[in-house]
Amino acid sequence: MRLSEFFLPTLKENPKEAQIASHLYMLRAGMIRQSSAGIYSWLPLGFKVLKKIEQIVREEQDRAGCQELLMPTIQPAEIWQESGRYDDYGKEMLRITDRHDRENLYGPTNEEMITDIVRNSIHSYKDLPKILYHQQWKFRDEVRPRFGIMRGREFLMKDSYSFDLDQAGARISYNKMFVAYLRTFARMGLKAIPMQADSGAIGGDMSHEFMVLADTGESEVYCHKDVLEIEIPADDVDYAADLQPIVDKWTALYAATDEKADEAQHAELGDDLVTARGIEVGHIFYFGDKYSKAMGATVAGPDGKDVEIEMGSYGIGVSRLVGAIIEASHDDDGIIWPEAVAPFKVGIINLRAGDEACDAACEEAYAKLLGDDVEVLYDDRDERGGAKFANMDLIGLPWQLVIGPRGLKDGKVEVKNRASGEKEELSLDAALTKLTG
Repeated sequence: MRLSEFFLPTLKENPKEAQIASHLYMLRAGMIRQSSAGIYSWLPLGFKVLKKIEQIVREEQDRAGCQELLMPTIQPAEIWQESGRYDDYGKEMLRITDRHDRENLYGPTNEEMITDIVRNSIHSYKDLPKILYHQQWKFRDEVRPRFGIMRGREFLMKDSYSFDLDQAGARISYNKMFVAYLRTFARMGLKAIPMQADSGAIGGDMSHEFMVLADTGESEVYCHKDVLEIEIPADDVDYAADLQPIVDKWTALYAATDEKADEAQHAELGDDLVTARGIEVGHIFYFGDKYSKAMGATVAGPDGKDVEIEMGSYGIGVSRLVGAIIEASHDDDGIIWPEAVAPFKVGIINLRAGDEACDAACEEAYAKLLGDDVEVLYDDRDERGGAKFANMDLIGLPWQLVIGPRGLKDGKVEVKNRASGEKEELSLDAALTKLTG
Protein backbone atom coordinates (compact mmCIF):
# COMPACT_ATOMS: atom_id res chain seq x y z
CA MET A 1 0.00 0.00 0.00
CA ARG A 2 1.24 3.47 -0.90
CA LEU A 3 0.96 5.86 2.02
CA SER A 4 -0.18 8.61 -0.35
CA GLU A 5 -3.28 6.46 -1.02
CA PHE A 6 -3.75 4.95 2.45
CA PHE A 7 -6.26 6.41 4.88
CA LEU A 8 -4.02 7.11 7.85
CA PRO A 9 -5.13 10.22 9.78
CA THR A 10 -2.26 10.46 12.27
CA LEU A 11 -2.10 13.13 14.98
CA LYS A 12 1.02 15.14 15.87
CA GLU A 13 -0.16 16.17 19.31
CA ASN A 14 -1.13 13.93 22.23
CA PRO A 15 -4.92 13.82 22.66
CA LYS A 16 -5.98 15.19 26.02
CA GLU A 17 -8.45 12.38 26.64
CA ALA A 18 -5.79 9.65 26.40
CA GLN A 19 -4.69 8.41 29.83
CA ILE A 20 -2.72 5.30 28.91
CA ALA A 21 -0.19 4.44 26.21
CA SER A 22 -2.47 2.25 24.09
CA HIS A 23 -5.23 4.85 23.92
CA LEU A 24 -2.71 7.58 23.13
CA TYR A 25 -0.94 5.70 20.36
CA MET A 26 -4.08 4.21 18.81
CA LEU A 27 -5.47 7.72 18.41
CA ARG A 28 -2.20 9.27 17.25
CA ALA A 29 -1.45 6.42 14.82
CA GLY A 30 -4.87 6.75 13.19
CA MET A 31 -6.06 3.31 14.29
CA ILE A 32 -9.35 4.35 15.88
CA ARG A 33 -11.67 7.30 16.27
CA GLN A 34 -14.26 7.70 19.00
CA SER A 35 -17.89 7.63 17.89
CA SER A 36 -19.38 8.13 21.34
CA ALA A 37 -18.31 7.37 24.90
CA GLY A 38 -16.63 3.94 24.88
CA ILE A 39 -17.52 3.21 21.24
CA TYR A 40 -14.94 3.44 18.44
CA SER A 41 -14.64 3.21 14.69
CA TRP A 42 -11.75 1.03 13.61
CA LEU A 43 -9.84 2.75 10.84
CA PRO A 44 -7.83 0.78 8.24
CA LEU A 45 -4.58 0.50 10.24
CA GLY A 46 -6.33 -0.59 13.43
CA PHE A 47 -8.70 -2.87 11.56
CA LYS A 48 -5.79 -4.74 9.95
CA VAL A 49 -4.32 -5.46 13.38
CA LEU A 50 -7.71 -6.49 14.76
CA LYS A 51 -8.24 -8.98 11.91
CA LYS A 52 -4.78 -10.49 12.39
CA ILE A 53 -5.47 -11.08 16.07
CA GLU A 54 -8.86 -12.52 15.21
CA GLN A 55 -7.24 -14.93 12.73
CA ILE A 56 -4.63 -16.16 15.22
CA VAL A 57 -7.41 -16.80 17.74
CA ARG A 58 -9.39 -18.67 15.06
CA GLU A 59 -6.45 -20.84 14.02
CA GLU A 60 -5.69 -21.92 17.58
CA GLN A 61 -9.33 -22.61 18.41
CA ASP A 62 -9.69 -24.70 15.26
CA ARG A 63 -6.47 -26.56 16.06
CA ALA A 64 -7.89 -27.48 19.48
CA GLY A 65 -10.96 -29.02 17.82
CA CYS A 66 -13.41 -26.16 18.35
CA GLN A 67 -16.05 -25.35 15.74
CA GLU A 68 -16.84 -21.80 14.72
CA LEU A 69 -20.33 -20.39 14.38
CA LEU A 70 -21.81 -16.92 14.60
CA MET A 71 -24.50 -15.86 17.02
CA PRO A 72 -26.45 -12.62 16.78
CA THR A 73 -25.63 -9.44 18.66
CA ILE A 74 -29.31 -8.92 19.53
CA GLN A 75 -30.74 -11.64 21.78
CA PRO A 76 -34.30 -12.30 22.99
CA ALA A 77 -34.92 -11.44 26.63
CA GLU A 78 -36.80 -14.73 27.17
CA ILE A 79 -33.72 -16.92 27.32
CA TRP A 80 -32.08 -14.56 29.84
CA GLN A 81 -35.23 -14.57 31.92
CA GLU A 82 -35.15 -18.35 31.77
CA SER A 83 -31.61 -18.48 33.13
CA GLY A 84 -32.42 -15.91 35.81
CA ARG A 85 -29.81 -13.40 34.64
CA TYR A 86 -32.06 -10.84 32.94
CA ASP A 87 -32.83 -8.91 36.10
CA ASP A 88 -29.57 -9.77 37.85
CA TYR A 89 -27.26 -8.34 35.19
CA GLY A 90 -28.03 -4.73 36.04
CA LYS A 91 -27.69 -1.50 34.10
CA GLU A 92 -24.69 -2.73 32.10
CA MET A 93 -27.15 -4.64 29.92
CA LEU A 94 -28.59 -2.57 27.06
CA ARG A 95 -32.25 -3.54 26.88
CA ILE A 96 -34.16 -2.99 23.63
CA THR A 97 -37.87 -3.15 22.80
CA ASP A 98 -38.78 -3.72 19.14
CA ARG A 99 -41.84 -2.40 17.28
CA HIS A 100 -43.88 -5.37 18.47
CA ASP A 101 -43.04 -4.59 22.11
CA ARG A 102 -40.86 -7.69 22.35
CA GLU A 103 -38.00 -7.38 24.82
CA ASN A 104 -34.50 -7.88 23.47
CA LEU A 105 -30.98 -7.01 24.53
CA TYR A 106 -27.61 -6.26 22.97
CA GLY A 107 -25.66 -9.31 24.09
CA PRO A 108 -22.92 -8.77 26.68
CA THR A 109 -22.13 -12.51 26.52
CA ASN A 110 -23.65 -15.65 24.97
CA GLU A 111 -24.13 -18.42 27.55
CA GLU A 112 -27.91 -18.36 27.20
CA MET A 113 -27.88 -18.20 23.41
CA ILE A 114 -25.48 -21.12 22.97
CA THR A 115 -27.31 -23.19 25.59
CA ASP A 116 -30.57 -22.60 23.71
CA ILE A 117 -28.94 -23.76 20.46
CA VAL A 118 -27.47 -26.90 22.00
CA ARG A 119 -30.58 -27.94 23.96
CA ASN A 120 -32.60 -27.83 20.74
CA SER A 121 -29.98 -29.68 18.69
CA ILE A 122 -28.17 -32.25 20.86
CA HIS A 123 -30.20 -34.96 22.58
CA SER A 124 -27.83 -37.91 23.08
CA TYR A 125 -24.57 -38.38 24.95
CA LYS A 126 -23.22 -39.83 21.69
CA ASP A 127 -23.17 -36.28 20.24
CA LEU A 128 -20.87 -35.05 23.00
CA PRO A 129 -18.33 -33.59 23.59
CA LYS A 130 -18.55 -30.36 21.61
CA ILE A 131 -16.74 -27.05 21.82
CA LEU A 132 -18.37 -24.23 19.87
CA TYR A 133 -17.09 -20.69 19.51
CA HIS A 134 -17.65 -17.39 17.78
CA GLN A 135 -16.03 -13.98 17.53
CA GLN A 136 -18.67 -11.32 17.88
CA TRP A 137 -19.18 -7.76 19.03
CA LYS A 138 -20.51 -7.35 22.56
CA PHE A 139 -21.93 -4.41 24.46
CA ARG A 140 -21.75 -3.59 28.15
CA ASP A 141 -22.98 -0.18 29.23
CA GLU A 142 -20.03 0.75 31.43
CA VAL A 143 -20.88 3.57 33.80
CA ARG A 144 -17.49 5.16 33.14
CA PRO A 145 -15.84 3.91 29.95
CA ARG A 146 -12.17 4.86 29.85
CA PHE A 147 -8.74 3.93 28.60
CA GLY A 148 -9.89 3.73 25.00
CA ILE A 149 -10.64 0.21 23.83
CA MET A 150 -9.32 -1.27 27.08
CA ARG A 151 -12.54 -0.47 28.89
CA GLY A 152 -15.04 0.49 26.25
CA ARG A 153 -18.73 -0.28 25.89
CA GLU A 154 -18.57 -2.07 22.55
CA PHE A 155 -15.86 -4.71 22.11
CA LEU A 156 -14.97 -7.78 20.08
CA MET A 157 -14.87 -11.03 22.05
CA LYS A 158 -14.11 -14.64 21.31
CA ASP A 159 -16.45 -16.89 23.28
CA SER A 160 -16.00 -20.67 23.38
CA TYR A 161 -18.44 -22.98 25.12
CA SER A 162 -17.79 -26.63 25.94
CA PHE A 163 -20.46 -29.29 26.35
CA ASP A 164 -19.67 -32.59 28.06
CA LEU A 165 -21.47 -35.51 29.65
CA ASP A 166 -19.67 -35.35 32.98
CA GLN A 167 -17.06 -33.41 34.94
CA ALA A 168 -14.24 -35.67 33.78
CA GLY A 169 -15.05 -34.78 30.20
CA ALA A 170 -15.40 -31.12 31.14
CA ARG A 171 -11.85 -31.15 32.50
CA ILE A 172 -10.56 -32.52 29.19
CA SER A 173 -12.28 -29.66 27.36
CA TYR A 174 -10.96 -27.17 29.92
CA ASN A 175 -7.40 -28.40 29.45
CA LYS A 176 -7.71 -28.03 25.68
CA MET A 177 -8.64 -24.39 26.11
CA PHE A 178 -5.88 -23.86 28.68
CA VAL A 179 -3.27 -25.07 26.19
CA ALA A 180 -4.85 -23.25 23.24
CA TYR A 181 -4.75 -19.99 25.19
CA LEU A 182 -1.06 -20.38 26.02
CA ARG A 183 -0.33 -20.84 22.33
CA THR A 184 -2.64 -18.04 21.18
CA PHE A 185 -1.06 -15.31 23.26
CA ALA A 186 2.49 -16.50 22.62
CA ARG A 187 1.91 -16.26 18.87
CA MET A 188 1.10 -12.58 19.36
CA GLY A 189 4.42 -11.96 21.07
CA LEU A 190 2.87 -11.80 24.53
CA LYS A 191 3.92 -13.36 27.80
CA ALA A 192 0.52 -14.33 29.26
CA ILE A 193 0.51 -16.09 32.63
CA PRO A 194 -2.46 -18.25 33.71
CA MET A 195 -3.47 -17.30 37.22
CA GLN A 196 -5.98 -18.96 39.51
CA ALA A 197 -9.27 -17.09 39.43
CA ASP A 198 -12.32 -17.17 41.65
CA SER A 199 -14.56 -20.08 40.64
CA GLY A 200 -17.46 -18.85 42.76
CA ALA A 201 -19.95 -21.24 44.27
CA ILE A 202 -18.83 -24.09 42.00
CA GLY A 203 -15.44 -24.22 43.66
CA GLY A 204 -12.55 -26.29 42.41
CA ASP A 205 -9.53 -25.28 40.38
CA MET A 206 -11.10 -24.87 36.94
CA SER A 207 -10.98 -21.13 36.53
CA HIS A 208 -7.98 -19.16 35.30
CA GLU A 209 -7.32 -15.63 34.14
CA PHE A 210 -4.60 -15.08 31.56
CA MET A 211 -2.61 -11.97 32.46
CA VAL A 212 -0.25 -10.19 30.09
CA LEU A 213 2.69 -8.68 31.91
CA ALA A 214 3.04 -4.98 31.10
CA ASP A 215 4.51 -2.07 33.06
CA THR A 216 1.30 -0.13 32.51
CA GLY A 217 -1.00 -3.02 33.50
CA GLU A 218 -4.22 -2.37 35.35
CA SER A 219 -3.57 -4.65 38.32
CA GLU A 220 -0.68 -6.03 40.34
CA VAL A 221 0.24 -9.68 39.81
CA TYR A 222 2.63 -12.06 41.54
CA CYS A 223 4.32 -15.22 40.39
CA HIS A 224 7.27 -17.53 40.87
CA LYS A 225 10.11 -16.40 38.60
CA ASP A 226 10.29 -19.85 36.98
CA VAL A 227 6.78 -19.44 35.54
CA LEU A 228 8.25 -16.91 33.11
CA GLU A 229 10.58 -19.58 31.69
CA ILE A 230 8.11 -22.39 31.05
CA GLU A 231 8.03 -23.37 27.40
CA ILE A 232 4.87 -22.78 25.39
CA PRO A 233 3.31 -25.98 23.97
CA ALA A 234 4.68 -26.65 20.50
CA ASP A 235 2.87 -26.43 17.16
CA ASP A 236 2.48 -30.20 17.08
CA VAL A 237 0.84 -30.50 20.50
CA ASP A 238 -1.63 -33.38 20.40
CA TYR A 239 -5.01 -32.18 21.62
CA ALA A 240 -6.28 -35.77 21.61
CA ALA A 241 -3.65 -36.75 24.19
CA ASP A 242 -3.71 -36.19 27.95
CA LEU A 243 -2.97 -32.48 28.41
CA GLN A 244 -3.08 -32.55 32.20
CA PRO A 245 0.74 -32.70 32.55
CA ILE A 246 1.03 -29.43 30.61
CA VAL A 247 -1.62 -27.78 32.78
CA ASP A 248 0.03 -29.14 35.93
CA LYS A 249 3.42 -27.75 34.90
CA TRP A 250 1.94 -24.25 34.62
CA THR A 251 -0.23 -24.39 37.71
CA ALA A 252 2.27 -26.06 40.05
CA LEU A 253 4.09 -22.77 40.58
CA TYR A 254 2.59 -19.80 42.37
CA ALA A 255 0.84 -17.20 40.18
CA ALA A 256 -1.85 -14.87 41.50
CA THR A 257 -3.56 -11.56 40.90
CA ASP A 258 -3.80 -9.05 43.73
CA GLU A 259 -7.29 -10.43 44.51
CA LYS A 260 -5.88 -13.93 45.08
CA ALA A 261 -2.52 -12.93 46.55
CA ASP A 262 -1.14 -15.08 49.38
CA GLU A 263 1.20 -13.14 51.67
CA ALA A 264 2.52 -16.35 53.22
CA GLN A 265 3.56 -17.54 49.75
CA HIS A 266 5.26 -14.20 49.11
CA ALA A 267 7.33 -14.54 52.25
CA GLU A 268 8.24 -18.13 51.46
CA LEU A 269 9.32 -17.36 47.89
CA GLY A 270 11.53 -14.43 48.84
CA ASP A 271 13.80 -13.54 45.89
CA ASP A 272 11.98 -16.04 43.68
CA LEU A 273 8.85 -13.86 43.77
CA VAL A 274 8.20 -11.64 40.75
CA THR A 275 5.91 -8.64 41.27
CA ALA A 276 4.60 -7.03 38.10
CA ARG A 277 1.62 -5.33 36.49
CA GLY A 278 -0.82 -7.32 34.42
CA ILE A 279 -3.66 -6.94 31.92
CA GLU A 280 -6.35 -9.60 31.71
CA VAL A 281 -6.81 -10.78 28.12
CA GLY A 282 -8.52 -14.12 28.63
CA HIS A 283 -10.57 -16.08 31.15
CA ILE A 284 -11.47 -19.77 31.15
CA PHE A 285 -14.18 -21.01 33.47
CA TYR A 286 -16.02 -24.23 34.23
CA PHE A 287 -19.56 -23.65 35.48
CA GLY A 288 -21.01 -27.15 35.37
CA ASP A 289 -24.78 -27.35 34.99
CA LYS A 290 -25.54 -23.73 35.92
CA TYR A 291 -27.19 -22.97 32.59
CA SER A 292 -28.15 -26.45 31.46
CA LYS A 293 -30.14 -27.02 34.67
CA ALA A 294 -31.91 -23.67 34.51
CA MET A 295 -32.68 -24.00 30.81
CA GLY A 296 -33.34 -27.73 30.53
CA ALA A 297 -30.34 -28.64 28.39
CA THR A 298 -30.17 -32.40 28.83
CA VAL A 299 -29.10 -35.44 26.86
CA ALA A 300 -30.00 -39.07 27.14
CA GLY A 301 -27.13 -40.77 28.96
CA PRO A 302 -25.77 -44.31 28.34
CA ASP A 303 -28.51 -45.69 30.60
CA GLY A 304 -31.25 -43.78 28.77
CA LYS A 305 -31.80 -41.32 31.64
CA ASP A 306 -31.64 -37.58 31.07
CA VAL A 307 -28.38 -35.96 32.15
CA GLU A 308 -27.79 -32.22 32.45
CA ILE A 309 -24.91 -31.16 30.23
CA GLU A 310 -21.69 -29.99 31.86
CA MET A 311 -20.55 -26.67 30.43
CA GLY A 312 -17.58 -24.32 30.42
CA SER A 313 -17.00 -20.83 29.05
CA TYR A 314 -13.76 -19.49 27.58
CA GLY A 315 -13.31 -15.85 26.61
CA ILE A 316 -10.63 -13.82 24.85
CA GLY A 317 -10.86 -10.04 24.53
CA VAL A 318 -9.94 -9.76 20.84
CA SER A 319 -10.22 -5.97 20.56
CA ARG A 320 -8.76 -5.58 24.06
CA LEU A 321 -5.70 -7.50 22.88
CA VAL A 322 -4.83 -4.68 20.47
CA GLY A 323 -4.47 -2.36 23.43
CA ALA A 324 -2.73 -4.99 25.56
CA ILE A 325 -0.07 -5.60 22.91
CA ILE A 326 0.62 -1.87 22.70
CA GLU A 327 0.81 -1.58 26.49
CA ALA A 328 3.33 -4.41 26.53
CA SER A 329 5.29 -3.24 23.48
CA HIS A 330 5.92 0.49 22.98
CA ASP A 331 8.46 3.21 23.65
CA ASP A 332 8.46 6.99 23.73
CA ASP A 333 8.31 7.16 19.94
CA GLY A 334 5.31 4.94 19.41
CA ILE A 335 4.11 1.37 18.97
CA ILE A 336 6.40 -1.64 18.48
CA TRP A 337 4.33 -4.35 16.77
CA PRO A 338 5.28 -8.03 16.98
CA GLU A 339 5.48 -9.29 13.39
CA ALA A 340 2.56 -11.69 13.75
CA VAL A 341 0.03 -8.91 14.35
CA ALA A 342 1.67 -5.94 12.61
CA PRO A 343 -0.54 -4.17 10.06
CA PHE A 344 2.42 -4.24 7.65
CA LYS A 345 5.73 -6.03 8.03
CA VAL A 346 7.87 -3.43 6.24
CA GLY A 347 7.69 0.33 5.86
CA ILE A 348 9.62 1.80 2.90
CA ILE A 349 10.82 5.35 3.44
CA ASN A 350 11.69 7.32 0.33
CA LEU A 351 13.95 10.10 1.60
CA ARG A 352 13.66 12.16 -1.57
CA ALA A 353 10.42 11.59 -3.45
CA GLY A 354 10.81 12.91 -6.99
CA ASP A 355 14.48 11.94 -7.22
CA GLU A 356 14.79 9.58 -10.16
CA ALA A 357 17.19 7.13 -8.51
CA CYS A 358 15.29 7.09 -5.19
CA ASP A 359 11.93 6.63 -6.87
CA ALA A 360 13.27 3.79 -9.05
CA ALA A 361 14.86 1.95 -6.10
CA CYS A 362 11.74 2.35 -3.97
CA GLU A 363 9.49 1.11 -6.76
CA GLU A 364 11.75 -1.89 -7.28
CA ALA A 365 11.74 -2.71 -3.58
CA TYR A 366 7.98 -2.21 -3.35
CA ALA A 367 7.29 -4.51 -6.29
CA LYS A 368 9.64 -7.26 -5.08
CA LEU A 369 8.28 -7.26 -1.54
CA LEU A 370 4.69 -7.42 -2.76
CA GLY A 371 5.68 -10.18 -5.17
CA ASP A 372 6.99 -12.19 -2.22
CA ASP A 373 3.72 -11.65 -0.31
CA VAL A 374 5.30 -9.28 2.17
CA GLU A 375 2.87 -6.69 3.51
CA VAL A 376 4.48 -3.34 2.88
CA LEU A 377 3.58 0.32 3.41
CA TYR A 378 5.48 2.62 1.06
CA ASP A 379 5.85 6.23 2.23
CA ASP A 380 5.97 7.88 -1.17
CA ARG A 381 4.81 11.30 0.06
CA ASP A 382 6.67 14.51 -0.66
CA GLU A 383 7.54 15.10 2.98
CA ARG A 384 10.78 15.78 4.83
CA GLY A 385 12.69 12.75 6.06
CA GLY A 386 12.31 13.59 9.76
CA ALA A 387 8.52 13.55 9.49
CA LYS A 388 8.62 10.21 7.69
CA PHE A 389 10.88 8.65 10.32
CA ALA A 390 8.65 9.91 13.14
CA ASN A 391 5.52 8.63 11.45
CA MET A 392 7.00 5.20 10.80
CA ASP A 393 8.19 4.89 14.42
CA LEU A 394 4.75 5.97 15.63
CA ILE A 395 2.83 3.29 13.73
CA GLY A 396 5.43 0.73 14.77
CA LEU A 397 6.02 -1.49 11.75
CA PRO A 398 8.62 -4.18 12.57
CA TRP A 399 11.02 -3.20 9.76
CA GLN A 400 11.92 0.02 8.01
CA LEU A 401 13.65 0.11 4.63
CA VAL A 402 15.20 3.55 4.21
CA ILE A 403 16.24 4.59 0.71
CA GLY A 404 17.96 7.91 0.08
CA PRO A 405 20.20 9.52 -2.57
CA ARG A 406 23.33 9.54 -0.42
CA GLY A 407 23.17 5.80 0.33
CA LEU A 408 22.30 4.89 -3.24
CA LYS A 409 25.47 6.56 -4.50
CA ASP A 410 27.36 3.93 -2.52
CA GLY A 411 24.97 1.18 -3.55
CA LYS A 412 23.48 0.98 -0.03
CA VAL A 413 20.10 1.20 1.67
CA GLU A 414 19.34 1.10 5.39
CA VAL A 415 17.34 -1.57 7.20
CA LYS A 416 16.10 -0.71 10.69
CA ASN A 417 14.53 -3.09 13.20
CA ARG A 418 11.89 -1.18 15.15
CA ALA A 419 12.10 -3.32 18.29
CA SER A 420 15.86 -3.26 18.77
CA GLY A 421 16.61 0.01 16.98
CA GLU A 422 19.44 -1.80 15.17
CA LYS A 423 20.34 -0.32 11.78
CA GLU A 424 22.22 -2.05 8.98
CA GLU A 425 23.50 -0.76 5.65
CA LEU A 426 23.11 -3.29 2.85
CA SER A 427 22.78 -3.51 -0.87
CA LEU A 428 19.18 -3.34 -2.02
CA ASP A 429 19.22 -7.01 -3.02
CA ALA A 430 20.64 -8.06 0.35
CA ALA A 431 18.10 -5.91 2.16
CA LEU A 432 15.22 -7.47 0.25
CA THR A 433 16.57 -10.95 0.94
CA LYS A 434 16.67 -10.11 4.65
CA LEU A 435 13.13 -8.70 4.67
CA THR A 436 11.60 -11.60 2.79
CA GLY A 437 13.25 -14.23 4.96
